[in-house]
Amino acid sequence: MLQPRSGAVLTIDRTWRVTFFNRPAERLLGLSDELLGRVLWDAVPHLRTTGVNVACRQATTTGKPTGFSVDWPRDQRSLRIQLFPVPTGMALWFTDVTGRRRRAEETAAENTAAKYAERIVELTQALAMAVTGLDVVNVVEDHAQELFGADAVSFWCRDEEHLNSFGNAGNSLEFVNRMKGTLPPPLDQCPAGRTLIERAPTFISSPSEYIGRYPHMADVPTVSGKQAWAFLPLLTPDRPIGVCVFSYGRPHEFTPEERNLFTVLCGLIAQALARARLYDAEHRRSHELQRGLLPRVLPSLPGVTTTARYLPAGDGAEVGGDWYDVIPLPSDRVALVIGDVMGHGLREAAIMGQLRTAVRTLADLGQAPDELFYHLNSLVSDLGDEYFATCLCAVYDPTSRLCTLTTAGHPPPVIVHPDGTHYFADLPDNPPLGIAALPYETTTLELPEGSLLALYTDGLVQGPNGDIDAGMAELSRRLARTPDPASTDLDTLCGSLLTDLSGASRFPDDAALLLARTRASAPRDIACWQLPENPRAAGQARKHVRDQLTAWGLEELVVTTELLASELVGNVIRHARGPITLRLLRSRALICEVSDRSLTMPRIRHAADTDEGGRGLQLVAALADRWGARYTESGKCIWTEQSLTGPDAGV
Repeated sequence: MLQPRSGAVLTIDRTWRVTFFNRPAERLLGLSDELLGRVLWDAVPHLRTTGVNVACRQATTTGKPTGFSVDWPRDQRSLRIQLFPVPTGMALWFTDVTGRRRRAEETAAENTAAKYAERIVELTQALAMAVTGLDVVNVVEDHAQELFGADAVSFWCRDEEHLNSFGNAGNSLEFVNRMKGTLPPPLDQCPAGRTLIERAPTFISSPSEYIGRYPHMADVPTVSGKQAWAFLPLLTPDRPIGVCVFSYGRPHEFTPEERNLFTVLCGLIAQALARARLYDAEHRRSHELQRGLLPRVLPSLPGVTTTARYLPAGDGAEVGGDWYDVIPLPSDRVALVIGDVMGHGLREAAIMGQLRTAVRTLADLGQAPDELFYHLNSLVSDLGDEYFATCLCAVYDPTSRLCTLTTAGHPPPVIVHPDGTHYFADLPDNPPLGIAALPYETTTLELPEGSLLALYTDGLVQGPNGDIDAGMAELSRRLARTPDPASTDLDTLCGSLLTDLSGASRFPDDAALLLARTRASAPRDIACWQLPENPRAAGQARKHVRDQLTAWGLEELVVTTELLASELVGNVIRHARGPITLRLLRSRALICEVSDRSLTMPRIRHAADTDEGGRGLQLVAALADRWGARYTESGKCIWTEQSLTGPDAGV
């Protein structure tokens, strides 16, 4: 017979009757001598319920030892029972493992607590790195399953007496759309609101419990597809800011440990979300500032068709200094401008706004591109040595199809002719604005009608590896593959270029792209004459105006235009020097120009009542819708505009 040296032992014969038990077995199982000879299951009924009878029969059939653990109800102990087949029947060896099991449970609990602590540390570190509110949502979602086994996370921020959705992850699209399209209930009529009012977590373990508490929201479990919820209040020292909701796709009983962990999590998420919301608000104001500094709508002009895009850097962390503009100039000319203030931040965005305003002001004053850049350089230099900017300006004249380009350290534009010829404009090597006070050189190109110009900032072509040359070559190749440069929709082309160049990711730096397609003025809409340098020039000017406007069907403007041309020509005769050129342009406005060789700009005088002259420009200002003067290569040009509202407008 099996006779172990220690432990509680009991033997039975082949009919399951008790044949022996030792003192430890007597004490452990509560046996007495009268149980000898009785069937084991009758002598110790609890062994039947613990499955010992089944295990004994299996051991007898297989002839192999077996063992298992059971909870002993007599004194709340845990026993390890081992069965050994012997020639006369079966031997049962009982071992008290209560202490061992408790130590194992304690070790398991300690291991679980250590794992939770480790995951909480990971979550804390991830929340500390979260910058935006969306980052916080993503971080919590990433840890929700591992920490709590939750399937979805949603955030609700307090707005007066309602809660508005701030972020959702893991919820169905149907549920998200339902929540967005439904007026949120008052705070005291929804579980999230009650959680915020009571400033304590709320746990709902099943749909029936949810419906029992909030019968007016009985459809939520069905629509959401969730069956258990943990509502956590997000509280800051100043005020409650919202609620975080963990939800489960199955019923879930929340253990005390989970409830404690959720309570700890409230403070971590609240701090991260409060910080992120401040960043989001500042970031939103910064980008609103930048959008306000960029043109909202590009003007529709006779000389060019344009479109543009601006994309912030991939992380969107700070605003940048990229900008563009399309500036109407006299005589249907147009200035296409693009620039980049180096760096990121509100200061750089403000400098960008100053530059854009300065370019517009100087262009309106008739400054030539090289002179304009000289003044821009002075403006940037005055800001300090740590600031500089690049800029490119292309002035296109539809009457001559000439495009004058000036750069200050900015990459050259891509030019695509209607026949598919494409190239980078060969520009002078001028330094960026703010680097050195040097004269800025210009380049003039003749462009066929329908030519395409692509102006861009370096962020568009820099690429992840920083190879600008490769990015420029790729931009040129993609523009060259444009099926019909003269008629392709520019908005579509601009969008496809940005998609192709960025790939699946966002641009690593701010990127701006300005596309322009040129149009040429029709020869029939241009009339030009050379006038003599004597008093007869005014009379000839009136006759030319009268004949040309009659031919154009603009008889209603003859008298006014005759007076304007006569005054401008007379001003040249009295105060400047010839030769004198008179030109009329029929476009969206009737433009009258008088050019001479003098560099002296006209100015309106305030003539006294007794003065016989000095009122010519006052008359010009009264008769014309707009007027002004600009320098030319050989002198200056004084121009006037009169709006055309008849059938010939915009011919």
